[in-house]
Amino acid sequence: MRRRRRILPPSPLPQRDGVDPVRLRLPAAGPGATVREHLVARLPIGSGAVDGMFDAGLIVGADGRPVPADTPYAPGLYVWFHRELPAEVPVPFPLEIVYRDEHVVVADKPHFLATTPRGSHVSETALARLRRELGIPLLGAAHRLDRLTAGLVLFTVRPEERGAYQTLFRDRRVHKEYEAVAPHDPALALPRTVRSRIVKERGVLTAREVEGEPNALSRVELLGHRADGPARYRLVPGTGQTHQLRVHMSALGVPILGDPLYPEVTAPVPAGDFRRPLQLLARTLEFTDPVTGVEHRLHSRRTLAAWTSYEQWAAGR
Repeated sequence: MRRRRRILPPSPLPQRDGVDPVRLRLPAAGPGATVREHLVARLPIGSGAVDGMFDAGLIVGADGRPVPADTPYAPGLYVWFHRELPAEVPVPFPLEIVYRDEHVVVADKPHFLATTPRGSHVSETALARLRRELGIPLLGAAHRLDRLTAGLVLFTVRPEERGAYQTLFRDRRVHKEYEAVAPHDPALALPRTVRSRIVKERGVLTAREVEGEPNALSRVELLGHRADGPARYRLVPGTGQTHQLRVHMSALGVPILGDPLYPEVTAPVPAGDFRRPLQLLARTLEFTDPVTGVEHRLHSRRTLAAWTSYEQWAAGR
């Protein structure tokens, strides 16, 4: 039997700096006997901060009116509020538009810019930036790139059409090509297709290969190499496991330059350190638009610094 899709109520609060308010739905069972008690238990900000939000009328219901702190707990009740955003170091690289029509926006994302708000990256994300710069508050992401990966990301203009574009990626009807710079190993026979089983556990930074039926497939091709060491590769993923290309390149013995996780986790860099970015670029997107039927073949205009000027990249300049 098909489950009925829950219809979400519209937000009574406007966006702030391109960031949506938080929407919380009280579950069937607590904790807490009041809305305040539930939010104190659920939000990692402390009871004092929660009380301050109630006192200031910052937690509202579907009608936009402040919710009193002593409101009895009611399963299914929705509340909205804006989270207090930490100061974020601006990512000092442009977010360029490759293609735009009334249905989609395809942006060429720089390294270090997250695709959508998550964790400590909220206002300094591609989605929030585009909403502000283009004046499209309902803009949404059809897929994501890792924060450290640069290149093409597709956003949808109309919420009612987002599912059609997300289905393209889910059903692997988007052809994606990546470019990477990594060490050159003359003994590594390329091109080749890498197949393995990759698992990513919640709360663990890295993904890993395990025994079992393959769930990750990557085509790896050598595009060229320099006498001073680095090589340029074309990577074509056939699946979309977390960190798949990074894991496969590392397993081949040629980890992508600038990778802080593979083959081993390195110490975090200070906020604002934008030197030596991960040398991975989402170069090409090809798809048939599910709404208009237009055939798209889009290319990133970015270059990978370790290929164009390896010495400067290695020196962190």
